[in-house]
Order: sequence, then C-alpha cells, then structure tokens
Amino acid sequence: MTIARRAALALPFLAAPAIARAQSTWRPTQPVRIVVPAAPAGTSDIAGRLVGAHLQQAWGVNVVVENRSGAGGIIGTQEVLRAPADGHTILSGNIGPQAIAYSLFRNLPFRPEQFQPVAGVVKGPNVLVVHPSVPANSLPELVAHLKRNPGRLSYGSPGVGQSPHLTGVWFNQATGTEAIHIPYRGAGPAMVELVAGNIQYMWDNLSSGIQQVRAGTVRALAVSSAERNAELPDLPAARETMPELAQFDVNTWFGMFYSSAVPNAATQALNEAMRAMDATDAMKARLVQMGGVSLYGSVPDFTAFVQAEIVKWRAVIQREGLQLDAT
Repeated sequence: MTIARRAALALPFLAAPAIARAQSTWRPTQPVRIVVPAAPAGTSDIAGRLVGAHLQQAWGVNVVVENRSGAGGIIGTQEVLRAPADGHTILSGNIGPQAIAYSLFRNLPFRPEQFQPVAGVVKGPNVLVVHPSVPANSLPELVAHLKRNPGRLSYGSPGVGQSPHLTGVWFNQATGTEAIHIPYRGAGPAMVELVAGNIQYMWDNLSSGIQQVRAGTVRALAVSSAERNAELPDLPAARETMPELAQFDVNTWFGMFYSSAVPNAATQALNEAMRAMDATDAMKARLVQMGGVSLYGSVPDFTAFVQAEIVKWRAVIQREGLQLDAT
C-alpha cells in the first residue's frame, strides 16, 4: 500500500468526489478569479498566472489573478471560502496553508474538508541562498558562520508556516544553529530584502529563486531535496554536505483548489483544462526553466497527494513540538 493510499484511508474527510471520467460540459458564465495567498513573484503567484493565462484562452472568459497575501497564506485561503461556491473562484494553493498549517496553527480558521484539491501544477525543492556579503561558499561554511554568531544573522521566508520557514527551522535544529526568522508577505518581498542585504539568507522555492541564482545576485549553497536538481547540477543536496543533515529532504508544491462546495462538474472541468495546459510544450519548457517538475494528476491523484502531505507534516511538526497561533 502506498503512502498516499494509507493517508487517504487515514483522512476520509478529504476523499475525492466521484467525478465521472467523461469530459465535463461545465463552463464559466462570468469572469473567473484566481486567488493567490501570497505576494507577486513567488511560486504561488507564478502558478496562478500560468493557470490563469491558459484558462482565459481555453474558457474564453476574463481570468483575474488576485494577490491576497499575509498570515502565511491564511488570508487568501479564507477569501476563497467567502466567495460563492460556483466554480468562478479558484485558490492557487501550496504546501504551507494547504498542508503544514493544519498542524502548525492552534486556531486555524479553516479545515481540510472545506477544500477540494483539483490538480497540481509544479513541485520542486527549496534552495538555500545567501547575500554575497556572507562569508560562506558552502553550507558547512554557513553553519560555521552561524555558530560563530549565534542569534545575530537573520533569515527570511514568504510567511510563517510556509515550506521555506519550516525548512529553515529544521535546518537550524539539525545543525544546532540560531538565527532570527523574519517572515514576509510572500517570496518576492523576502528576496528583495535578501538582495538588498537586509537579511543574510533564506530558503526559497527553487522555482521562484532560480532566476536570482542564475543572475548572481544571491549565492546558492544547497537544495533541500534528497537529490540534486537537474537545472543546477553542480549544487549539492543539503544532506550531502553534513552528517547532521543526512535525513534532510523537503520538496514544496503548488496546485489549484476549489471550495469543497463547488459542483463536481466544475472541478472536473478545471482539472481537464489543467491537463491540457500540462501537455503543452510551452508548459513543459516553463517547468524546466523553473527547476521544477509537473505535479499534474487526476482529481483523486492530487487529493491523495495532499492528504499524504498533511500526514507527513503533522508528524514533522509534532516531532519538533512546534505550535503557533494564527494571526
């Protein structure tokens, strides 16, 4: 039995609806809104705009991408639940508010069963990047620098509870280092602060941070996945670099969600549109450029994947004893 299947049995409230495999006849009757629970320039925003551009052409209606950042994705996620459940409001979700948050926050204002996973867009590792002024050209050198300066360096993230935040927490705990966490309202603002030298390092989604790495405005030291990434083959996986990080393995992901009250026909129609987008040469090239891989699958497949992620991060958070209040 696969991990995803075991997770599906453990979380029956997220069971995928019985959606027919025949092509859906549902089509939007008004403009469609894609809510991105983060600031522009991060991967949630990139994913939302890729899907939005495709849907506008495929469905022949205006598609507006709306950034509603703040509280680690909670504000934007709530916004989708406030909208009519008629298929015209889509959530560009991600690992933070749609998996990690359920175990991290004590008073989260929404629950997993209120959302229907529709289809994944992209997944990939986080990348550890430092400002050029930091005297470290490798991950062990950064660890040594942090240990010489406990609590004096700061690292950014796209928000409390997002994958880069938890990656940073796990990294500091595994290496016995201390640093100040500074959350921003998305990966874009955090990267701006890093490039400006206002923070010293951050774990960023490779799919959004790779352009700054290629431009040389930040220095990359490692990726968070178990293996190296094909787009940066000379960059080591973090677990290669130090015995303390032998178990270190994090991949982040992004996909589209509906309110669970949205009709099944609309859910199937969106999944079908995303399948067509995923098959295009332009989308395949964009994924390579982002340093990620496709996460597209059927509605049941993506639902099972999200369930497994909720279970996985619950175990990590409970093991580390992390609990926060949603702000």
